[in-house]
Amino acid sequence: MPLNRILVADDEESIRWVLSKALKQKGFSVDLAHDGRHALELIKDNCYDLAILDIKMPGITGLDLLDKVRELNNDLLVVIMTAEASMKNAVEAMKRGAYDYITKPFDLDVIDAIIEKVARARDIAGQVVTLKQELKERYQVEKNIVGNSTAMQEVYKTIGKVAVSDVTILIQGESGTGKELVARAVHFNSERLGKPFVAINCAAIPRDLLESELFGSEKGAFTGAGERKQGKFEQANHGTLFLDEIGDMPLDLQAKILRVLQEQEVTRVGGNQTIPVDVRIVAATNQSLVEKVRQKEFREDLYYRLNVVPITLAPLRERRDDIPALANYFLSRSCAEMSASPKRLTDDALALLSSYPWPGNVRELENSIKRAVILSNDPLLTALDFGGLLPAQELPLAGTQETSLEALVDLKLRSCMNGIEGLEKGDIYAMVLEQVERPLIRLVLEKCRWNQVKAADILGINRNTLRKKISELQIEMKRG
Repeated sequence: MPLNRILVADDEESIRWVLSKALKQKGFSVDLAHDGRHALELIKDNCYDLAILDIKMPGITGLDLLDKVRELNNDLLVVIMTAEASMKNAVEAMKRGAYDYITKPFDLDVIDAIIEKVARARDIAGQVVTLKQELKERYQVEKNIVGNSTAMQEVYKTIGKVAVSDVTILIQGESGTGKELVARAVHFNSERLGKPFVAINCAAIPRDLLESELFGSEKGAFTGAGERKQGKFEQANHGTLFLDEIGDMPLDLQAKILRVLQEQEVTRVGGNQTIPVDVRIVAATNQSLVEKVRQKEFREDLYYRLNVVPITLAPLRERRDDIPALANYFLSRSCAEMSASPKRLTDDALALLSSYPWPGNVRELENSIKRAVILSNDPLLTALDFGGLLPAQELPLAGTQETSLEALVDLKLRSCMNGIEGLEKGDIYAMVLEQVERPLIRLVLEKCRWNQVKAADILGINRNTLRKKISELQIEMKRG
C-alpha cells in the first residue's frame, strides 16, 4: 500500500504553499483545501492516502473533520496541525483517531519524519491485508471442506450465517468428520481473522493438568510450576478458542468454563487476579451431550450456553455422494505434499471407496489415500491399492445408501482373489458361477413357493435345465 496522494487543509496560504512544494519535490501528488468544508468535499470525491489537517479552520474544524473522515473512510490516515501545543489538543486529536499530531511552526524535517512513519505504517497495513487474504484463501470453506451433499450444504449455510457474529457454537459429529476444520472455517471467515485461533483437546490432557492448560498458572502454584504460564484463554484473547471433545471435561471444570463465558475473565491457578479476556468459544463433541446431561455427567446450564448455534456433521457413510470428490481432493493434496507424480483413481477404486462404511470417517479416507500414494508407484490407483479395506467390507448398513449389485460382487470377488494370485490354473470360473447360481436359483424358488415351472419362467431358462441345476448345485427343495 504505497503512499501516493496527500491532502493538505489549512486556512493559511503560506502553510499550504510550503507543504505542497516540499511534498511535490518528493514525488507525491498533493491537493490543497483552504477550509474544512472544502477539505470534506475533496475527501468525498477523491481517494487520499494521507490528510494533513489544521486543527482550527473556518466552517469545519480539523477535529470535526477528523470525525467525518472516520465515518467516511477508516483507511485514511490523518495528521493534525495546531499552533497551540496544549495537552488538551494533543489528547483530543489522538482520542478522535488522528495518526499523529504536530505543532506549528515546524521544520520540514518533522514532516519528512511523519511521511516516513506513515509510509511504514501503510506498508505494514498492506502486509496485514495480504496475510488476511492468504488466511481467507487457505481456510475458505469451499476449498477445505469438500462435499456437495445436502448435509454439507446446510453446514456451509450455517457457517456463513454465524461467522460474522460472536455467538457460541457447538459442533457435533463422530470422530474424524472434520469438526476442527469447521471451527477454523468459522474463525477465518469472521471479524477475528488475524487474531489467534487456539485449539485444545479436552480428552487428551490429564484431568489434573487441564485446568492450568485452560486458565494458566502462577509460579509455584503446584509441583513443577517453575514460572508463570498463560492459559489457552489468554492465548486466544481477541480470537477464537476451540474446545474439542468438551464432553470429556470434568464437572468441576465445566463450572469454571461457565463462569468465564458469563464474566469474560479468568483467574490463573494459584493466583487471585482476574484477567479480562475477549474470546469466542467454539466447542465440539463426538458424544450426545443431551444424554450426558440426563446422566448428570454434563452441566445443563453449560450445555445451553454452548449450544447457541448447533452444527451437526454427518458421518461419511451418510453422505456417500461426497466420497469421490473427497477422495480426489485428498489424492491431489497428498501427491503435492509428498512430491509424488500425479495419480488417478480408477473406477473400481472409486467403487470400493464409495461402498466402504468408513467408521473413521473423513480422517480414515484421507489416511487411506495417503497410504496408497506412498505405497504405489503406478499412476493409476486401483481397488487393489486399497486392499486393507476389503476384509472389513460388508453389505450396506441399515439406513445407508444402497450399493449396486455389480459393485458388491466386484468387491467380494476382489476379496476372494487375494488368496489365489499365485495359482497358475484352476476352476475359478466354474467355482464363482456356482456360488452365484446357487443363491440366485434358491431365492427365486423360495419366492415362487418352490414351483419349478414358475421359477423357470422367471429365470428365463427351460424347466429341464432348472431341474438339472437343482441337482448339480445340491439345492434342497421344500414344499410350497
